[in-house]
Parts: sequence; C-alpha cells; structure tokens
Amino acid sequence: MSFTTALSGLNAAANNLAVTGNNIANANTTGFKKSRSEFADVYANSVGGVSSIQPGSGVKVAEVAQQFSQGNMEPTGNSLDMGISGDGFFTLAKNPTDLNSRIYSRAGAFEVDKSGLVVNPQGEALLAYTPNGPTVADGFSTGALTTISLNIGAGLPVSTTKVDIGVNLDSTKPAIAAPFVQSDSNTYTAQTSVSIYDSLGASHTLTTYFVAGPLTVPRVWTAYHYITDVTPPVWIDNPPALPVPVTMKFDSTGKLDPSTGTGSVTYQPTLPAGLIKADMNYAGSTQLSSAFSVNALNQNGLAAGKLTGISIDNNGVIFANFSNGASKPLGKVALTRFANPQGLAKLGDTTWAQSASSGVPIPGDAGGGNFGSIQSGALEQSNVDLTAQLVNLITAQQSYQANAKTIATENTIIDTILNIR
Repeated sequence: MSFTTALSGLNAAANNLAVTGNNIANANTTGFKKSRSEFADVYANSVGGVSSIQPGSGVKVAEVAQQFSQGNMEPTGNSLDMGISGDGFFTLAKNPTDLNSRIYSRAGAFEVDKSGLVVNPQGEALLAYTPNGPTVADGFSTGALTTISLNIGAGLPVSTTKVDIGVNLDSTKPAIAAPFVQSDSNTYTAQTSVSIYDSLGASHTLTTYFVAGPLTVPRVWTAYHYITDVTPPVWIDNPPALPVPVTMKFDSTGKLDPSTGTGSVTYQPTLPAGLIKADMNYAGSTQLSSAFSVNALNQNGLAAGKLTGISIDNNGVIFANFSNGASKPLGKVALTRFANPQGLAKLGDTTWAQSASSGVPIPGDAGGGNFGSIQSGALEQSNVDLTAQLVNLITAQQSYQANAKTIATENTIIDTILNIR
C-alpha cells in the first residue's frame, strides 16, 4: 500500500528536518561537527528476487553521518583555549582519577578546576604526554599519559654556570703599567658588571675589570673578576689563591684570538648556598678605535620565581612560565585520531567515544605524522554552514509536504473506491 511507502517518506523527511534543525541549533557550539541524513531505498523481498516491475516499498534512514570537516579558528586571547587545525582529537579522561576513562573531543575550551587540573567545562581532564625531564629537549613519553596540574609551586632557582660577555675595548687607550688593584681606578681601563645567582637564588654582582696591555700586535688585555656586592670585594678568578685573569689577544683588525678570552671563576656564597663555578667567555669581543661598550651580556642563572601563567606552542607543549624568566614543560597535549571518525559513538557535550566501527585509537603528536597542529588562544568553531542548512531545511520541508500529499491522495482514492454504489 502507498500508505506505508509515504509514511516511510514522512519519517525520512522528519529525520532530515531533525538533523538539519540540530545543525542549526549548534551553529555556535565550539568544536561541533554537522551531520547529514543518509537514506536508502527499500524493496520487498520475494522468492524470485525483486521483480523488474515491482515498485519500491519506501525509504529508510541508513545513517546520520557526522562530517568532520575543519571549522574556522576564532581567536579568544585565552592561553588555555586550543584549536586543532587538521586531523585529531583532544584526549580526555571522563573521570580525572581514572585515566583509562577516555573520551575524545574537538572542543578546546579548557579551564582550571578547584584542584588545579586543566579540564573542560564538564570537568573532564585534558590528558598529555609526560615530560622526560625539565626541558623540551629531554622529550616526552608517548606511552605515559597524565593530567595537567598547575599546582607546581615556585620556579626553582638555577645556579650560574656560564657567563658570556661581548665587549669592545678602546684600542686608543694607553697601556696600564701599574699592577692591578681593584680599589684603584688608575690600574684598570674599563669595567662592567652582571648579576649571577647561587643555588638558593640569591643574586651576587660579578664585576669584570679590563686592563690594557702594551701597544703591540697582537695586543693583550687582561680581565679580572670580583664579587663587588660584599665588603671587601672578593677575588674569584680560578683558582682563588692564584690570581690568574683571563687573557684576551687582539690582532691588527681588532678581532679576538679564539684561543683566548675564556676562563672560569669560583665563589663560595654564604652557606648553606652551594659553590658557584662559572665559565667565562668573551667570544665576539673586539678592540676597535671607539669607546668601550658592552654589546652582549648573558648568564644562565635564575632567581626563585612565582608562576605567572602558562603557554602552549603549536606542537602542543604546555609550559609553566615563572616570574624569574624560566619556563618548565608540564606535558605535551595528547592527540588521538581514528581510521573512521564517523564510526565514533556520540556522547553529547561535543565528545565521542571509541566504538567497533571507529577502529582503535591512534595516538600521536600535534604537527607530526597525520596529525594537525594546535593553535593556542583560539577555538575551532562549528563547521555548520547556516546558508546551506537553511536551503536543506526548505528541501526537507518540501519532501515532508510531498509525502503528506501522497497519503492524502491515497486516502482520496480509497474513499472513492469505498463509496462506489
């Protein structure tokens, strides 16, 4: 009977309207992926198969398939917001205490909960690969997932082990004939200072005194090192008992002989701080006919610092940033992809779960292999095209009306048959 055929058409059109309406309703949902109704025709089976003159029995909904095309990235300015540009899903723990309760999402609106964990608005924890050490160069363990916690305390101090100083020494300065005496400015040509740090994060002022040698080629300068924030200033050239300054030799073009300009210093701060032992390097220094200047000044020590925020790079590495200028990797965002993402089980809240149809989870890194990159401070918007959905809404409405008309026509025919006298 045409009633059942038209009724199947009504159901299919209603499904199409519902799917389209859901797409429109979620046009502003972060990370939402639109769906489409996919239909298949229906034929009644018979012993001899489907006859060439047999009409169809209607239509059925074959699948409501989600479309995982890329959504637009919208900047938010919030460093915890992340968007994936390309393939992959964020890996989440539905229960933060059970890291195996994994679900997956494209919605990257994250925040910090009361316990300091990075979670989504539903309280599901973001999972990341565990760092192997204190620097990115140490790598990450892709076999060990962890939650990201911002309860990490202060940034630990770092004792200075290297000081790089690039200077220009005025070639017109006369040689100093008198023996060097730190307290007598007539016994040195120029000076510069830099702050260095001990193992407890205390700052100490390291001052270098440059003494010009005779006007020969190569010309030799000497550099003496003192800690000058104590009274009296402390000589710290290595070894302390034998004052051996750093020698710097310059050729006729003012270039530093690379075999010179290096040395080391040691200093024992007030206990219980550990011994400072730092390599001194004056590479890049020159001797030109211009005023003394400091062109480069770097040291690798750090004072203790407080957490000032976090940042995330395009590879998904999450850094804790401290007020002392240090940064520490907390983890690397774990991405997951599937051979058939359309087979994922829909959980709501813009999350999915593995199913038999999706295939097994394939873990990976942002920007590596077939995985997309991560954009921090931005969110992936819904991939719904409202214009296309409105057109589809009109088409689905027409289909619904046409099937309803089929039922009305069939009803008229039956009334005509039954009322024949």
